[in-house]
Amino acid sequence: MVRNLIMNFKHTTTFSSVLKPLVSEEKDRYLALASLVEVGNFIPNVDTDKNIDLLPIAFNAAVVNRVNKNGDVIDTDTALAAYKNFINKPINIEHNREKIVGVILTAGFSEFGTDTILNEEQIKELKGPFNITLGGVIWKIANPTLAEKIEESSDTTSNNYQSVSASWELGFNDYNLVVIEGESKNIEDGSEIANNHDSFESMKQSLRAFGGSGKLDKSKFIYRKVMGNVVPLGIGLTENPAADVKGIAISKPEELKSEANLEENISKIENLNVNTDINKKVMKITSIKDITDESLKQVSASQVSDFIEQELKSASEKFAAEKATVENQLKATKENLDSLIVNQENLQKEINSLKEALSTAEAEKQKILAAEQFNERMNGFDSEYDLDDETRQVLASEIADMSDEAFAAYKNKMAVFLKNKKKGAKMEKTEDDSKEAKASVTEVVEEVADKAEKKVVDMPMTSSASQQTFFEKYKQAFDYEGFVVR
Repeated sequence: MVRNLIMNFKHTTTFSSVLKPLVSEEKDRYLALASLVEVGNFIPNVDTDKNIDLLPIAFNAAVVNRVNKNGDVIDTDTALAAYKNFINKPINIEHNREKIVGVILTAGFSEFGTDTILNEEQIKELKGPFNITLGGVIWKIANPTLAEKIEESSDTTSNNYQSVSASWELGFNDYNLVVIEGESKNIEDGSEIANNHDSFESMKQSLRAFGGSGKLDKSKFIYRKVMGNVVPLGIGLTENPAADVKGIAISKPEELKSEANLEENISKIENLNVNTDINKKVMKITSIKDITDESLKQVSASQVSDFIEQELKSASEKFAAEKATVENQLKATKENLDSLIVNQENLQKEINSLKEALSTAEAEKQKILAAEQFNERMNGFDSEYDLDDETRQVLASEIADMSDEAFAAYKNKMAVFLKNKKKGAKMEKTEDDSKEAKASVTEVVEEVADKAEKKVVDMPMTSSASQQTFFEKYKQAFDYEGFVVR
């Protein structure tokens, strides 16, 4: 019968919160008061001295108007319609209905982030996030180990700190779609698509509940807004929360100890204001030194907790501000360093480019100077000597890379070898050679003539007197005009 009742719902979903119970006074009374004093107002009125087997708890079960990790969300209207239906529902382990370890006894609302109690009037017009806060009892006898772990989950020194979560299960049939641009989780930042919309059926396939990615594109996320007849099915204690809520209290504030009736507790939770208790003597705590045995008799636990909370908040804000300042300074320093590095790299590139250009220019300059020097040296040889192409080629190959000292020595050496090629030397030599040739011819002719006169030659009587003599023939033969002098 019960299973059939549950199966009547088309869909179920879970909303989770991290359990962070208040530790007992024996462990750390002031830490306990400062942790979740507001949430502690939802703890049921249970005499734990007589009922040692009960562990009273309170915790934020879910955040309204804010999408959980499963991609589901409920709005203000649904929260108002369903929150009281949590009362008397079971608390089990990991949603296993055969492992029930407690029951929910109170339900209400609190401010998201501060846990300040809110009533129905305060939340009915809210579009932003707020908490559904529940209270109940854990049956220690059902699972002593679990009860101890819940107590330890608020102890910052325990290995089980914030290790237990409360996940509540809903049964429902109807839902709309919510599309949000960007990373926001608040449904007020998105647009709602009704279940009768033309594209509803195609778009819902992107929901995580149906195996989708939870996205319509890179920047648009799609979520499921539970609505209609929503029935809370109970609370499951788990280690894998799916919402943005934290906290479970296992201690009870003074304001609720005098209440004996559960309905009265609920009524008081709905209308409770933290500062409405006028019967307490007002004593403002301004310093840790004000917290003495005597002052503790005159002030309420909430006043002590308010002071400690304020001090913690101030210290946290101061630390956050100092941290932000340091981070900004580090960021600015890093940006300056990065800028300097970039500038240095650019400057180095410019220097390297200038060096390369200078090196190229210097090389070109040296080439020009070398060419001018070479031309100057060759022109010197050409102006001083009569050179043929072959001689010029030899000179050019030898003097091309000579230093000034080496060239001076080379020039002196070549003056010896090229003296016969010196300008004007050819003409003088030609005239001298001609004179020497003529003298030589004359000497030869005279010598031959002398020898010819000494020899007796019989001449025929028939010789004509007009014939040339032997001397005249030889003289004519050896005349200078008949020789080619080189």
